[in-house]
Amino acid sequence: MPTHGSMTKAGKVRSATPKIPSRPRRNLPPRQRNRREYWVRKRKEAGLPVPTVVPPSSVPRKAKAAPS
Repeated sequence: MPTHGSMTKAGKVRSATPKIPSRPRRNLPPRQRNRREYWVRKRKEAGLPVPTVVPPSSVPRKAKAAPS
């Protein structure tokens, strides 16, 4: 059975592509967010105080430090 490309060309495109750094996530992953919402809901049902939680999306971004 013929191959779809020679082994000498394998991996050339991926290694030649520049790496782009990912953007930092600003919101919690759904599993953590759901857990926090559940915790807050249960505390409210029990009549306990719920500490104010600042959502990550409303926190201002930090300025990038200049490279030294």
